[in-house]
Amino acid sequence: GIDGVMFHMNCENKDVDAFIGLLDAISEQFGEYLNKLDWVSMGGGVFFTWPGYDIEKLGLALKAFSEKHGVQMYLEPGEAIITKTTDLVVTVVDIVENVKKTAIVDSATEAHRLDTLIYNEPASILEASDNGEHEYVIGSCSCLAGDQFCVANFDQPLEIGQRLHILDSAGYTMVKLNWFNGLRMPSVYCERS
Repeated sequence: GIDGVMFHMNCENKDVDAFIGLLDAISEQFGEYLNKLDWVSMGGGVFFTWPGYDIEKLGLALKAFSEKHGVQMYLEPGEAIITKTTDLVVTVVDIVENVKKTAIVDSATEAHRLDTLIYNEPASILEASDNGEHEYVIGSCSCLAGDQFCVANFDQPLEIGQRLHILDSAGYTMVKLNWFNGLRMPSVYCERS
């Protein structure tokens, strides 16, 4: 038989009251089935690390749901625990100019930062400056047309060999990375400060 069930219905849910509303709707619509299960997973997408998120209220709601239906509750940690924890460190390997200056780096969106490619989310670069006079397309070393991380401004011209930090790159980077074009997988390091 079936021991448990997953409801994957949140995406960056930063509102505990909205989450409780989902729990109430699930309980009302599926309560008779839930009472026969051992566990229920609410999937991921619950942004419980968001500033001001009422984690205690979340815990009480999960406990009440668990006790009402006699089930063990699970949440996938997801983006809530990795947001703003990981940078992709790349090196400028070439600089070319064709209408705009392009800094080619030793990485690729297809292989190493799929959020940029799939969700069309331009990368943010630590070393960039909103008011910098030197604008560059941060391009990839793959052959994929349009494979670029972002357009960014810098206070000083970039140099070959310079390292750049592409911020907030944990998302789907490690779980969906691939060997596109034979590019090596990124190494993972833990830097403690």
